[in-house]
Amino acid sequence: MSKNAKHTIRQLRAIGHKLKPVVMISGNGLSEGVAAELERALDQHELIKVKLAMGDRAAKAEMTSEVCSTTGAQLVQSIGNVILLLRPAKKPDPKLSNLIRAV
Repeated sequence: MSKNAKHTIRQLRAIGHKLKPVVMISGNGLSEGVAAELERALDQHELIKVKLAMGDRAAKAEMTSEVCSTTGAQLVQSIGNVILLLRPAKKPDPKLSNLIRAV
């Protein structure tokens, strides 16, 4: 990873630190409704926190992988039951985008 990429990850983590989880995924997994909510949240906010309410690490890792592949989002950070996801929007809304509002 280059020096600039690390700096970008650090900045994203700093922005994400202040955010609250906007979507919660329980043991039922990634249903259509949850997937739709993830899509909406990523389209509007670009950088979001997602809470995973599942038992073990393997289940969380599997769900994280499924969420990233389904939404096309990039995993920025994973701490405990919370993951931070990034998917830059084509036309970000300055009022809603966590990336623009943080600047």
